[in-house]
Amino acid sequence: MTMAELLAKSKGSAVTEDTSLWNVPFPSLDNLHGACNSIPRTRDMTSGVEQLFLNVKSSLQFVLDPLTQPLSWLLDGSIWLFVATPWWLLIGLTLIAVQMMTRSKGATLLTAITWFFLAFIDHYSYAVQTMAIIFVCTGISVLLGVPIGIAMSKYDRFQKGVIPILDMLQTLPSFVYLIPLIFLFSVTESKLYGIAIIMYAIVPVIRLTDLGIRLVDKDIIEGANAFGMSARQKLFNVELPLALPNIMAGVNQTIMMSLAMVVIASLVSAPGLGVLVLRGINNLELGVGLVSGFCIVILAILLDRVSKATLARIDVSQSNT
Repeated sequence: MTMAELLAKSKGSAVTEDTSLWNVPFPSLDNLHGACNSIPRTRDMTSGVEQLFLNVKSSLQFVLDPLTQPLSWLLDGSIWLFVATPWWLLIGLTLIAVQMMTRSKGATLLTAITWFFLAFIDHYSYAVQTMAIIFVCTGISVLLGVPIGIAMSKYDRFQKGVIPILDMLQTLPSFVYLIPLIFLFSVTESKLYGIAIIMYAIVPVIRLTDLGIRLVDKDIIEGANAFGMSARQKLFNVELPLALPNIMAGVNQTIMMSLAMVVIASLVSAPGLGVLVLRGINNLELGVGLVSGFCIVILAILLDRVSKATLARIDVSQSNT
């Protein structure tokens, strides 16, 4: 019963419907159900989708639990390792790694300033947890995404089948990723937010790996064929090195999307700076929310500058060769 019918019934009057052509209702499920009770309503459709998912839940859990359990171990282990490592050792190793990857004093200095600022305002442990999650999820996204992108570049039919899935993953609201995972896994399991982050962040590295290999100059490929290179040799010695700038750009976007999803994943027990943002929202603590949000921005700038400096170094080395 609609609100208009309920009000009319309470007043003892009948509802007068305008049956003119101008006001003919759209034949939606609810309107069709009003004309024929055998037609399901919209809420019957949504309930059916929910019941279908609940019917296959146990089967999905039986298959996915053992497959995804290593992800929980990896996330829990990396968070423990990052937090247990002394601050002076972790910051020192980070600076050495950044300097080796970028060969840029500016990127190394920015890294040092960022870490010391986060430690100075007592956000270091939260930032370390966030970085551990990003490190694991980005690494898995690259390990899975690059081979998928290579396969897409080699097989057109496979590309046509994967592109709609990538489009769906890229346009699906980030909160929607968490809905089926909450029903499948316990909120206390790390793999819940790990899977959501990987699914959300893996798309750019797949797309740009496929694009980078497809953009390799055909004349270079013909030259490699003339020298009698096998498909494996062409891939590892010609195509991947030339496509590396595009792949690194995909890695950069994957890192940024992982960081964005880490904040949302705090709703399902993901540790890190997102917990402070959620605390600021729930408790209306304006200062906590703004400061933690500013720390996330600093981390995003740091990761973006380091990855771009690494990409610039790769471009320079390729131009020199």
